[in-house]
Amino acid sequence: MIVAVASGKGGTGKTTVATNLALAGPDRVRFLDCDVEAPNAHILLQPELEPGTPVRLPVPVFNAAKCTGCGRCVEVCAYNALALVGRELMVFEGLCHGCGGCVYFCPEGALEEAQRVIGVVERGRAGKVGFFQGRLNPGEALAPPVIAAVRQEAAAAEDQLDTIVDCPPGTSCPAIAAVRGVDYCLVVTEPTPFGRHDLEAIVEVLNILDVPHGVVINRADLGDGEVEGFCRERGIPVLGRLPFDPRIGRCFNTGRPVVSELPVWRQTFKRLWRDIRDAVKGAGAGA
Repeated sequence: MIVAVASGKGGTGKTTVATNLALAGPDRVRFLDCDVEAPNAHILLQPELEPGTPVRLPVPVFNAAKCTGCGRCVEVCAYNALALVGRELMVFEGLCHGCGGCVYFCPEGALEEAQRVIGVVERGRAGKVGFFQGRLNPGEALAPPVIAAVRQEAAAAEDQLDTIVDCPPGTSCPAIAAVRGVDYCLVVTEPTPFGRHDLEAIVEVLNILDVPHGVVINRADLGDGEVEGFCRERGIPVLGRLPFDPRIGRCFNTGRPVVSELPVWRQTFKRLWRDIRDAVKGAGAGA
C-alpha cells in the first residue's frame, strides 16, 4: 500500500509522524520525501545516500533564422514564458512548464527542445527503510516535476514494499502531485483555529482526488475542540491523538527518531500503522 502523510499547513509534525511510522512499521518499508523544496526526513532517518539522478525539464530554444514573427508560440503558452519583442523571442525559463506546446504549434519549426536540470532525486537506505528524496534546485519554482521523478524512481524499484510518502505542506500543486493516486492519506493536524481551517482545505482536495483519508491530531491535549468537531461532522476517522510531549521536540531538534529514544512511543506508532492498514482495507472493501 502507498500511504501519504500530509498536512494543511506547516509545523504540525507531519515529518515526525511520517518518519516514526516508517521506523515502527513493518520489517521493510519504502520512504519517499516529496517535500522537495525543503526535504528534512533524512535528518531523522540518516540514510546512506547514493549519487543523485538529475531531474530535467524541456525548454524551448529559439532559432531566429527560421522565425517569421507570427507570435503563435506566445499565444499558445499558458504560463507567459514567452514574449515576442520585434522579431526576437524572449524565453523565461523559470516560468516554462516544459509542456512543449510552443514547439508543437510553431509553423516554421523555429523552436526546438533542450533540457535543463531543475533538481535531483537521491536514494539510499536507512536500515530497513528504503529511502528516496527529491531536492529542487535553489531558485526554481516547479516542484511537481521533481516530485513526479521521486515517485517514478521509487515505483521502478524491483521490491514491492509498503510506501510512506512525506508530502509538502498545504494544498497547492506540490501537495497534489505527492498525494494523487495513493491508497490512503493520513492528515496530521493540530487543535487550533489555523489547524481546523487548513484541515478543511486539504480534506476538500482529498475528496476531489477521491483519496480515502483519516486524521492524526498532534498536541491533542492543547488547543480547542474544533478539529474533533469537524471530523465528527464530516465522518472522518481520527486514527490517533498524540499528546504534547516536550521530549519529542528535543528528539527532533537533535536529529533522533522518537521511537528510538522513547520506547513508549514505538508502541503508539505501531498501533497507528495497524490502524492505517485496517483503514486501507476498509476503504478497499467500501470501493
